[in-house]
Amino acid sequence: MKTENAGKSLDPAEERLLWEKIAEGDDDSRERIILAYRPMVFWLAKKFRVSYNAYPDLIQEGMIGLIAAADNFETARNNRFITYAYYKVRGRMANFLQRSEARAPLPVEDEYLERDDSFENDLDGMEWSLAIKDGLGSLPRKEMEVVRSLIIEGRRAADVASEQGVGISHIYRLQRKALSHLRSWFSKGDATSGA
Repeated sequence: MKTENAGKSLDPAEERLLWEKIAEGDDDSRERIILAYRPMVFWLAKKFRVSYNAYPDLIQEGMIGLIAAADNFETARNNRFITYAYYKVRGRMANFLQRSEARAPLPVEDEYLERDDSFENDLDGMEWSLAIKDGLGSLPRKEMEVVRSLIIEGRRAADVASEQGVGISHIYRLQRKALSHLRSWFSKGDATSGA
């Protein structure tokens, strides 16, 4: 499998050819299909708005759903793979959240199905790290600096306090305020609006 093809969208003729090769047992074609639709997994995971700690597991469940969809897709039914995979991936993620967090997940919009390229248009906004970056940008400067120093850079609170010439309790207060602000920001769905 050539890595230059990873993550590129497929035109319909190319995708039909890949499905024909998959039916003949071609593993490289199967991998191309999976890689081409992988961004949809990240796009859907972001729609669920889970905690940062649950996000990698949610992505893993989504990838398992995508692989299962690729392995079980029947071209003879004349359905589109994107629609089939969408429901398989979303269902796998929802089941994971219900099992692991004992809660019903937030609904995912079905607008994705209206256009083939909607997740491709959102590729730059899919990654969780971009949502975190937007969230940090919504913080006041001092809170943002504390979060970057303590959480992202992994520095000690005492060192940050010393650099800023303040007490360590002040640094922890700023961290609590920042985390509370971020929780509120993510729960309101501001991550996609950039507010």
